[in-house]
Amino acid sequence: MPPHSLLPSASTFFVLEAGCDEAGRGCLAGPVVAAAVILPDGWTHPLLNDSKQLTERQRSLLRPVIEAEAVAWSVAEVSAGEIDRINILQASILAMHRALDRLSVTPGAIVVDGNRFSPYRDIPFSTIVKGDSRLGNIAAASILAKTHRDELMTSLAALYPVYGWDINKAYPTAAHREAILRYGPSPLHRMTFKGVKEYL
Repeated sequence: MPPHSLLPSASTFFVLEAGCDEAGRGCLAGPVVAAAVILPDGWTHPLLNDSKQLTERQRSLLRPVIEAEAVAWSVAEVSAGEIDRINILQASILAMHRALDRLSVTPGAIVVDGNRFSPYRDIPFSTIVKGDSRLGNIAAASILAKTHRDELMTSLAALYPVYGWDINKAYPTAAHREAILRYGPSPLHRMTFKGVKEYL
């Protein structure tokens, strides 16, 4: 679906609808980061799309536009230690709940990328598979979650430079796996994940 066909909402009467998405679910280290975004009614942008379909430069261009023009937005994270305690699915949902907690405006509805979510307060929600390529507010959330997490992992790379997080952002690339094999996991690695737990 082309970017310009993304729609913020399908309701007849505009409801403040928060789109939620996460980034970093498949990484071997660092937090999972989620964003919640409420867009103005009818808002769109020529580049707006699922963050995975955009280049790093396009995401960097969109981030300040979304942050400036959204009705409200927020970003939250769940640490690697918390992920190990509660599992990555629950951590992803918790990160989205934390992002919703931080919104300056309470949404009337929530739409979430994927097919799993837990009720948030008494606000109605919908889960939408591939929602980040179908709804503008979820696409915007995917962009904020991705750019904020990439920025965080780049800064953490300075503390643990051997893993190349400034390049791989802690995804399980061959170079990242080789560094874990060679140096062992860092304190920021997810110790319950395959590719890490074998080297404890």
